[in-house]
Amino acid sequence: MAEEDVVLEVRDLRMRYGTTDVLTGVDFVARPGEVVALLGPNGAGKTTTIEILEGFRMRSAGEVSVLGVDPAHGDENWRARLGVVLQSWRDHGRWRVRELLEHLGLYYAPYSTTRIRRPWDVDELIRVVGLTEHADKKINRLSGGQRRRLDVAIGIVGRPELLFLDEPTAGFDPEARREFHDLVHRLADEDTTILLTTHDLDEAEKLADRLLILAGGTIIADGSAEELARRMSTEAEVKWTVDGQRFVHSTHDATGFVRELFGKHDTAIADLEVRRASLEDVYMAMVRQFESGRTDAAVRQFAEVTR
Repeated sequence: MAEEDVVLEVRDLRMRYGTTDVLTGVDFVARPGEVVALLGPNGAGKTTTIEILEGFRMRSAGEVSVLGVDPAHGDENWRARLGVVLQSWRDHGRWRVRELLEHLGLYYAPYSTTRIRRPWDVDELIRVVGLTEHADKKINRLSGGQRRRLDVAIGIVGRPELLFLDEPTAGFDPEARREFHDLVHRLADEDTTILLTTHDLDEAEKLADRLLILAGGTIIADGSAEELARRMSTEAEVKWTVDGQRFVHSTHDATGFVRELFGKHDTAIADLEVRRASLEDVYMAMVRQFESGRTDAAVRQFAEVTR
């Protein structure tokens, strides 16, 4: 793979706190314009992974390259190419929205001459995140959803090449969430690489080109939602009615089963519905399978020791 085709490259990333191993060997890459969702149960190591990539935390071992630079040694020019949207941001409540974004945009000006991308025009940025009507309002007067939009604006004010999003739509209403999804697609179209963490699996499926599932300190799955579903071979649920009687059947081969149904009942079938496994179903199945495998291995190890 050509070096210019890789924005993020992580090899055998490890992190230990005291005697506890949080990351035990994480491997993945991300390419320009790719939206990657990092999923996993609480305590899996998602935040630790993100903080290492952002340069906020030193890793214990492994190789990490972010925009061609080891984040442990990233300088200010490197940081100007990144955008970060945290779960919450301790802002200055007395600033007005436009004033704050104009002020933050100035920090990127010294680097704009060395970059193809230039910082956002503030008024355009405010419009893009849906805060035009609140541009001159003090931050402490914004609602929770409006403050979250401001968080996103702060994260992308420098028009980053790589954007980290940590639970970006927490507190958004449905309309704001839809607008934010449109913004993510727009940024990706401009070759912004996006790595996001979210507990909203429906959102991850809508936004992400690839899904990474982190469990037990390592990546246990990497692929699109469709690829992961095929890999798990999860069952589909088929519902239908014959002569007013309702039936439900689970099968791995929904197409073949439906073909047999029509061969048997023909036009007597009504209200046919096929529900394939959702991303949540696939995610839960993969995590449970992984945890079950770890438990079985621990039992075998214990048996060997006590034999």
